[in-house]
Amino acid sequence: MKQVYLPSRREWQQLIARPLHESDKLEEFIESITKQIVNKGDTALRELSALYDGANLKTLSVGSSEICKRARLVPDELKQAMSVAIDNISSFHQHCSAGEQEVESIPGVRCWSRAVPLESVGLYVPGGSAPLFSTLLMLAVPAGLAGCDQVVVSTPPDSEGKLAPVIAAAAELLEISEVHLIGGAQAIIAMAVGTESVPAVDKIFGPGNQYVTAAKQYAQSKLGVAIDLPAGPSELLVIADCTANSQYLAADLLSQAEHGADSQVVIVSDSRELLDCVQEQIDLQLSTLPRKEIASSALANGLALQVTDIKEAIEFSNFYAPEHLILALDDAESLALDVRHAGSVFLGRWTPESLGDYASGTNHTLPTNRAARYCAGVSVESFLKRITFQSATKSGLLKLGRLVTVMARAEGLEGHARSILIRTELENRD
Repeated sequence: MKQVYLPSRREWQQLIARPLHESDKLEEFIESITKQIVNKGDTALRELSALYDGANLKTLSVGSSEICKRARLVPDELKQAMSVAIDNISSFHQHCSAGEQEVESIPGVRCWSRAVPLESVGLYVPGGSAPLFSTLLMLAVPAGLAGCDQVVVSTPPDSEGKLAPVIAAAAELLEISEVHLIGGAQAIIAMAVGTESVPAVDKIFGPGNQYVTAAKQYAQSKLGVAIDLPAGPSELLVIADCTANSQYLAADLLSQAEHGADSQVVIVSDSRELLDCVQEQIDLQLSTLPRKEIASSALANGLALQVTDIKEAIEFSNFYAPEHLILALDDAESLALDVRHAGSVFLGRWTPESLGDYASGTNHTLPTNRAARYCAGVSVESFLKRITFQSATKSGLLKLGRLVTVMARAEGLEGHARSILIRTELENRD
C-alpha cells in the first residue's frame, strides 16, 4: 500500500482518485457490444460468452429443474446460513420501508402518495471466479418485499458453463425461476434492450466491475433504462486509532482487496506506528490468502494515510465518500454522528465489514466512486416508484384556487389560471 504521511488538504483530491480505465475506451467497448446484441440478439450473447467467459452455451436460460438440480450440490449448512441471512435482510428492509402518509395542506385539500412496485427488474449477480450468491439475496429480498411482478436474474456461467450451485441454491430459496447465464457488460445490455431469451426490464440492479458499471451508465443515458446506482469496484476505508487491533484491520482490508484487482482499500489513522503494524500484518496474512494475487493487485492501489487527529480522518473520509467505512475507534458510536458521506458504516472492533456483506441485514449493494455523496444503497424503495395523489373539495378549491390563479398569471400561463376560474366562477354563479 502507498504510504502518505500528514498530507496537506490540497493533496486530498489526488489521494481520493480511484483506479479507473479510460472512460472513452470503456464507452467504445459498450457501444460495440450493444450493436452486436441489438443486431444479433441471443447469437451475439452466445458469441460474447464464448469470448469473455470461455463458455459455449446452447441455451442462455436456466430452467427450474436445472436450478433445483444444481442447488442439490450445495451443503445443507450453507443453505441454512442463507436462510438466516434472508430472514435478517427481510427483517431490516421491511422495518425501514416507508409507509403511506396523507397530508391535508389546507382544509379541503388532501395530498398523499402510494408506492407502486416496478413491473420488471433485472438483477445482475457477479460470478466467474467468485459467484456472489449474497448479491442475489441482497437484491431479490427487497424486490420481493416491494412486490415486483417480474424478476430477471443474469449471472455468468461457472467454469463448466453451468449455473453456479450456490447461486442456484439462493435462487431456489428465494423462489426465483428466471435465470440467464450471461455475465459482464453484455448481461446489462441484454436486460436493457431485450433479446429472444432475455426480456427487457424497467430497471437494472447489481454491482460489478468497471465494465458492468459502464454498461449500466450507458443503459441509463443511451438506452432509457433506469439503474439502481453506480455500484462499481469494491471500496473500503478504515479509520483507526491507537486502540485498534492491527490483525483485525489487516484482515478487513484484505477481505475487500480480494474482491478484484480494481478494488480500493484505504486506512487512515493518527498513529504511524499502527499503520506500520497493519502493513506487517497484511504481508503476513496475504501469504496464505487463496486469492492473494488478486488482493496484491488491489493493494498496489491501496493507501495508508497518516493524519493529525481523528477529526481530520473523518473529514478525509467524508471527502472520499467510501462505499464501506469501518470506524475502528475507542468511541465509534459517538464519532459516527460526524459521518456525512458513506454507503454503509461498521462500528467498533467486533463489526467487520463482512457482516454487512452477508447476513447482518443491511444491503451490500452500495454507491462507489464518491457516489455516496449523493445517493444511498439499495433498499425496498429502490424497487418502488411513488405516485402522488390529491383531492380537493369545493371549499378547498375556493380557498387555494385564488392563490394558484395569482401564481399562474405571474408566470404568464393564463390557461392554468382559467382552469381554476372556470370552476370558481360557475360555483359563484350558482
